[in-house]
Order: sequence, then structure tokens, then C-alpha cells
Amino acid sequence: MSLKVKINEDLNNALKAKDLAKIDTLRSIRAEILKMDKSGMNREMTPEEEIQLLSKQAKMRKESIELFAQGGRQDLVDKEQAQLDIINQYLPEQMSEDEADKIITKIVTDSGTVSQKDFGRLMSEVMKQLKGKIDGKIIQDILKSKLS
Repeated sequence: MSLKVKINEDLNNALKAKDLAKIDTLRSIRAEILKMDKSGMNREMTPEEEIQLLSKQAKMRKESIELFAQGGRQDLVDKEQAQLDIINQYLPEQMSEDEADKIITKIVTDSGTVSQKDFGRLMSEVMKQLKGKIDGKIIQDILKSKLS
């Protein structure tokens, strides 16, 4: 079942249940899907594009949570956290930092001698394997620690 169909079904159920947090979250995801549809793709989104869209939505919520926490707005932190939890239900299970560390270590080892100059090239290789499976910020931090 495509993400578009699943979101629409879940939105209808949330409307019936009057679950406001879920309604707001699913409407924002649906709006992004519609935006992609109107961009002239003329095809269904691939699973990778669906994950990318959801990851972007999750990242936006995480950034908002950080900013609201800094501003002392716990009410908004709670709202964004609830939306993030809903989005995470649609994303594939995230891998642990330990699993990511092993994969990144293998990629760095296989590439031979590396320095800080190789960061961009290695980050590209790592993202090919781990994109959508773990947050890019975590990947970046692990890779930087390996190169320093």
C-alpha cells in the first residue's frame, strides 16, 4: 500500500476519532505528498521518496523541538514531540548507533588511508547505505569522530 493511500485512510480514522494531533500531522504529510504530485512527476512516489519525505518531516519536528525547548515553550515541545512520534510510525525502524558505527568503520577501513579531506566522499558512500535508516546528523557525528 502506498504512503498516500495509508495516510488518507489513517486521516479518515483520525477524523472519526477526533485525534487532533494525528489529524494535524497527517494533514501536513498529505500536503507534502500533494505538493510532490503537483510537481509534475506523473507517477507514484517510490518507497525511497516516501522515506525521504517522512524523514524531512521528522527532521523539521526535531529542529522545532530543540528551538522550543531553548525558548522554554514546553507546550509546543510536547505538541511537536507528539507529531514526531506519529511520523516515526510511518518510517522504517531506525538502526542503532552501534550498528551504524560498525558499517561506517567498515567503509572507512575499506577506503584505505583517510583524512578530513575525504569527509565528503566518505559521507556520500555512507549515505548510500544508511539513508533513511538512521538520522543523517548521527551519521555525520560518527564519521567525523572516525576521521579525527
